[in-house]
Amino acid sequence: MAHQLVEAMAGLGHRVEPILNARTYMRQPDPEALIWHLCEAQARRDALLAEWRRDGTAPELWFTYHSYYKAPDLLGPQLSQQLGIPYIIAEGSDSERRAAGEWAEHVALARRSFGLADLHVYFTARDRQSVEPWRGPHAPLLWLPPFIRSVPPAAARTSGTGSPRLLTIAMMRPGKLGSYRALAAALTPLLDEPWSLTIIGDGQMRAEVEAAFAGIPADRLRWLGAIGHEAVKAELATHDVFFWPGVREAYGLVYLEAQATGLAVLAFDSGGVSATVKAGETALLVPDGDMPALTAALARLLKEPGLRQRMGEAARGFVATERTLERATGTIATALELAVSSHAARMAS
Repeated sequence: MAHQLVEAMAGLGHRVEPILNARTYMRQPDPEALIWHLCEAQARRDALLAEWRRDGTAPELWFTYHSYYKAPDLLGPQLSQQLGIPYIIAEGSDSERRAAGEWAEHVALARRSFGLADLHVYFTARDRQSVEPWRGPHAPLLWLPPFIRSVPPAAARTSGTGSPRLLTIAMMRPGKLGSYRALAAALTPLLDEPWSLTIIGDGQMRAEVEAAFAGIPADRLRWLGAIGHEAVKAELATHDVFFWPGVREAYGLVYLEAQATGLAVLAFDSGGVSATVKAGETALLVPDGDMPALTAALARLLKEPGLRQRMGEAARGFVATERTLERATGTIATALELAVSSHAARMAS
């Protein structure tokens, strides 16, 4: 998404200069690591300000993507204030659950940045709700629906006949293991139905993922591991249903990529998944964690080829008309204008 945002802003004629190696991701709440990051950020801010003042190349607006407690923005708030320029946060996310205890200082840093932003661009209702209490009085909220760069030609679809072919794509890491286990659990009661599953992805939890599918006959499963993006697009075009439960998924651009290729989607209504689909039209979403409902929805898609086809056609139309780079670029143009005006209002107050 960060690359797409840069592409959209560049398409509007703006010069976008990423600050290299500026992400302050902290996997664990290590106090010493936080102190190191804070000192490093101070040194980086001083160096950037000196460079910009020497060369006359200071930015006219600061744009931060995905500030949250594990990766609080340690540059944007101070630099935008010292330069007197508008400050935008896109996909900021708060965690009330982490606001006390060992992550408390990290949460406070993220919240401080939320309060100093001139505009918040949000992708999901969950993120809007989490940021709302911490934004400044002059900082509007603007919805930017998740989008993808391109939609493949309609002729790319080559599936639709024979036994239903299911596809899932996800890294095999701890945060994804719950979805993999839900996927296997939903499939296991439906072994009497004809279907096959292709699994694209790899990672440190590969053994645990394979163990989750141990009760499913090997000839039903096709493990492709990690493959390139072009190969992924080719696989999408040969399947019928994209099935990824999406437990606590931020939103998942892969849902959009699957729909763009004409696949119906099946998932939990979890995290930000609902921001990437049209429930009931392009996807079947079931209550988060409701395994009987997930299995029942899968059985319906397996038994009703007409439903799969209708949803797949609607999915492609949805992404091609509503979730394109072109549509997003218009929203980002509005975002930049709003940030400038809200910054002026904040300075005048």
